[in-house]
Amino acid sequence: MFHFDNSYAQLPDRFYAAVYPEPVEGPVLLKFNEALAAELGIEADLSDPARLAEVFAGNVVPSGAMPIAMAYAGHQFGNFSPKLGDGRAILLGEVVDAKGRRRDIQLKGAGPTPFSRRGDGRAALGPVLREYLVSEAMASLGIPATRALAAVATGEAVQREQLMPGAVFVRVAASHVRVGTFQFFAAKGDDEGVKLLADYVIDRHYPELKDRPNPYLAMLETVALRQAELIARWMGIGFIHGVMNTDNMTISGETIDFGPCAFLDEYDPAKVFSSIDQAGRYAYRNQPGIGQWNMARLAECLLPLLDADEEKAVEAANAVLKIFGEHFQAEWLSVFRAKLGLAGEEAGDAELVQALLGAMQEAEADFTLAFRLLAHAAEGRDEAFLALFPDQQKATAFLATWRERLSREDQPATALAATMRSVNPAVIPRNHRVEEAIAAALNGDIGVFHQLLQALEKPFEELPEFASYMLPPQVEERVAQTFCGT
Repeated sequence: MFHFDNSYAQLPDRFYAAVYPEPVEGPVLLKFNEALAAELGIEADLSDPARLAEVFAGNVVPSGAMPIAMAYAGHQFGNFSPKLGDGRAILLGEVVDAKGRRRDIQLKGAGPTPFSRRGDGRAALGPVLREYLVSEAMASLGIPATRALAAVATGEAVQREQLMPGAVFVRVAASHVRVGTFQFFAAKGDDEGVKLLADYVIDRHYPELKDRPNPYLAMLETVALRQAELIARWMGIGFIHGVMNTDNMTISGETIDFGPCAFLDEYDPAKVFSSIDQAGRYAYRNQPGIGQWNMARLAECLLPLLDADEEKAVEAANAVLKIFGEHFQAEWLSVFRAKLGLAGEEAGDAELVQALLGAMQEAEADFTLAFRLLAHAAEGRDEAFLALFPDQQKATAFLATWRERLSREDQPATALAATMRSVNPAVIPRNHRVEEAIAAALNGDIGVFHQLLQALEKPFEELPEFASYMLPPQVEERVAQTFCGT
C-alpha cells in the first residue's frame, strides 16, 4: 500500500519515541483523498473501505512503517515548555511522492504516546473534520499547508467537556520538524542534537544551501523568509491561525495544526476566535509580529552554529530578524496589490490598501466578499460593493482613488476583473459552515461535510450549485469562538 522510505527514524533515539498506534473498536472510513493518494504513490483498494479504515485508524500497521512520536518543546502563549512532543500523533513513516518530494504520513488521534502527559492520545470527530476541511481548503487556495489523506471514525467515544465520537485524522506534511523541535535540544544544551537536526533539515528541505559559506545562517534566513511569505498569504485570505506557538510553526514553511483556526467574516484586525487566546496574543493583526518572535526563538537555538563568537552570532541572527520584517511588509503589499488588481508598484499603494481596510473596518464589511465584489467595480458595477457599506462616503472616496490608480495599469477592465477574481476567493471555509458540517456529522449526517468539501475545491469559481457558500453568515450565525479540541 505504502512505499515507505523513512529517514527521521534513522536519527538518534533521543529525537523520538518508538510507539505503535493503539487499536480501536470499530473504525469506519469517512473520507479518503484519492487524488492525494495517487500523488503520494499510495496503492489503495477502494473496493475494500473496511481495510482502509483499519490501516488509517492504526489497527493495522502497514509493511515498512516505523511508527514514532517526535520529541519537541515549545513556547505556548509565550510560556516555554521544555518537553511537549507528539502527544496524540504517530508518524507512520515517509514516502517519496510523484514529484520526488519526501512527505510524512502521520496519524492524529491514534492513541497515547510517551509525550501524552496523562492525555488519552485520541481525537474527537469535530476537530478531525475541521482539520480535513481547512487543510484541503488551504491547498485549493494555494496556501502552503499540511494535507488531509483520510478521516476515520473510531467507533469509540472520547471524553472532553463531554463524551464525543472519536476519530483519527491522517495528515501529510513536507515534514513535522518545528521551531519547537530545535528548542527541545537547545533547552537541554544539546548542541550536537541541534546540529544533527539542522543538518537533517538542510538535507531534506534545503539541499541547495549546503554549499553556502554558512549553511546554518542560510537555513535560518530561508526559513524566516518562508514564514514571512506564509503569514502574508494568511493575511490575504483573512485567516487567523489561533495558536501560533513555536511547536506549531514548521521549518518547511507549511501551515500546520488547524485546531482553533478561523476566517474573518466582518473585517476587524483585532479579531480573535480561539477560546484559549484570552489575551488576544494571536489576533489577526498580531500574526506578523508573532511570526518574527517565533523566528527569534529559532535563531536563539542556532546561535552556536552561526558563529563561534557569540556577539557575531547574535548580530547575524538580528540581521535575519530585520530581513523578516522587511520581507513580510513587501510580501503583504504584494498580496494586497494583487487583490486590488495592481500589477505595477507605486509609492502610494500601501496607503490605498489601508484606505480600503479602514473603510471595511468602520462598516464591518465582510472581508472575503468585499474583495470579491471589488472585481465587479473594476467592470464599472459598483452597486454590490457599495452595498457592504452603510455609510458609503469612505468607500466611494476609495473607489475614486483606486480607479485613478488603475488608469495607469495597462489592462482592459474585463481582464483586470478576471485577474482579481483569480486571487480573491468566492468560497472559503466560513466558520459557520464548518460548524454546520461538524454539528451534522455529530448527528449522524456526514453528507454536509462532503458537500462543503466539494464547494471548497474550486474557491475562485462562482459555481451556481455552491452559491449559498459564498454568502457571509447572518448575525445569528456568526461564530464567536473556536476550540482546540485537544
